[in-house]
Amino acid sequence: MKALVFDAFGDPKTVIACKEQPSPPLDADQVRLKVLASPVNPADLNLVEGTYGVKPPLPAVPGIEGCGEVIESRSPAFETGDRVMLLHRSGMWAEEVVVSASSLFKLPPQIDPLQAAMLKVNPATALRMLTGFRTLPKGSWVVQNASNSGVGRSVIQVAKALGLRTINLVRRESLFEELKQIGADHVLLDDASAVDLAREIGGDSAPALALNAVGGDSALRLMNILGSGGVHVTYGAMGRRPLKVPNGLLIFKDLEIRGFWLTRWIDKAPREELDNAYAFLAQEVAAGRLEVPVDSTHELGDFLAAFDRLGSADRKGKVLFAPGI
Repeated sequence: MKALVFDAFGDPKTVIACKEQPSPPLDADQVRLKVLASPVNPADLNLVEGTYGVKPPLPAVPGIEGCGEVIESRSPAFETGDRVMLLHRSGMWAEEVVVSASSLFKLPPQIDPLQAAMLKVNPATALRMLTGFRTLPKGSWVVQNASNSGVGRSVIQVAKALGLRTINLVRRESLFEELKQIGADHVLLDDASAVDLAREIGGDSAPALALNAVGGDSALRLMNILGSGGVHVTYGAMGRRPLKVPNGLLIFKDLEIRGFWLTRWIDKAPREELDNAYAFLAQEVAAGRLEVPVDSTHELGDFLAAFDRLGSADRKGKVLFAPGI
C-alpha cells in the first residue's frame, strides 16, 4: 500500500515522501480499513514540523482524522463494508490502516465520506466547547472569532442545533452573507468596532461563552464582549500573539480563562461520552445540517499540490486526501 511518510521533522513539502509500505497482518480485535478520505489539518502539518503537542516516533505517517471502510476484521463489532471514523491518530494519509476496534466509531451508512472524514476534529471541538464549559440555556449568546474557519463554521451550525445564538467575528465583510446562510445570527468585522456592536446585540444578555482561535487583540475583544463571570476558551493561535488579560477584567468581571485541546478530551472522556457526542454529530452530518466546505481532493502522490492548495488565496474550504473514493 502507499502512504505518506516522514523520517525527520521539518517542512512537510521537503520531509514527506509517498512510499510503498507493507500492509501488516491483523491481530485479535483489529480491523483493516481502506482509507476513503483524510483532511489536511493544521495539526497534521504541526506534527510533521515537530511543533505539535506530541511527537510521534519516526518514521511516521500523518493523518489525525479520517473515514475508512472495513475490508478485513477480527472483531465481532465490525463487518466488511462498515463505514467508520477513527477516534485516535492512526496515520490516515495512507491507502490502508490497521487499527484496534476500540479506536473506531461506526458511522451511518448513508453519510458522505468526505464529511465523515472531517467529523472527528472540527465538529467535535465545536460541540465540546459549546457544552463542556457552561450549561447554556436555549437562546443564550456565544461569541467567537475566526468564525469562517472549520471550527468556526461548525460552532455556528452546532450552536443552531442546540438552540444557541452566535455573534461571529471575521476579518472580511465578504464573509458576512456566507456565514449567515449556514446559521450565523450576527457577523461583525473583527476590529475596534466589534465590542460596542456586540454589546448592543447582546443587551442585557451578554455572552457567557467566548471561543478564541486567534489571540492578541482579537482575543481581548472577546473578553470585553463577555458578560460578568463569563468563560473565555482558547483553542487556537492563528494570530500567533499571546493573550492579553487586563487585571480589571479578572477582578471586576471575574472572567474565567480556559484552554481546550481535543486530543486531551478524547483521551480522558468516558467512551459513552465520546459515543454520544459523535452519534449526535454524525446524525447532524447525515441530515445535511452540519457541513464543512470542501475545496479540493487529492491522491496521495499529489501531496505537493495539496499543500500548495492550502496556501492559495482563493481556497474555499478543506483540502483532503481521498485515496479510496
